[in-house]
Amino acid sequence: MEGKSMKELQIEVDTYIGQFKEGYFSPLAMLARLTEEVGELAREINHYHGEKQKKATETDKEIEEELGDVLFVLLCLANSLEIDLEKSHEIVMSKFKTRDRDRWTKIEE
Repeated sequence: MEGKSMKELQIEVDTYIGQFKEGYFSPLAMLARLTEEVGELAREINHYHGEKQKKATETDKEIEEELGDVLFVLLCLANSLEIDLEKSHEIVMSKFKTRDRDRWTKIEE
């Protein structure tokens, strides 16, 4: 089974949001939500891989779910601003492949 492309993910999210009168939140509101979701992801990573243990009253959440929440909000933000994330990815990968090509020690083949 092959995964969905970024374009397919953006279309799926846009179709989902498009069924509601409210549509997308403002970019600033989505940035706030993205920040909130990244905070929740950080908390889970800290619980699983850091020194901070969960309190007995805290519910179990998974890093996978929190990453999904971050991705969903990021897709919403990109869609609302009409940004193609596949194109964004190509731009940043080109930057890393040129600007940072000698920054890290490569594994020898």
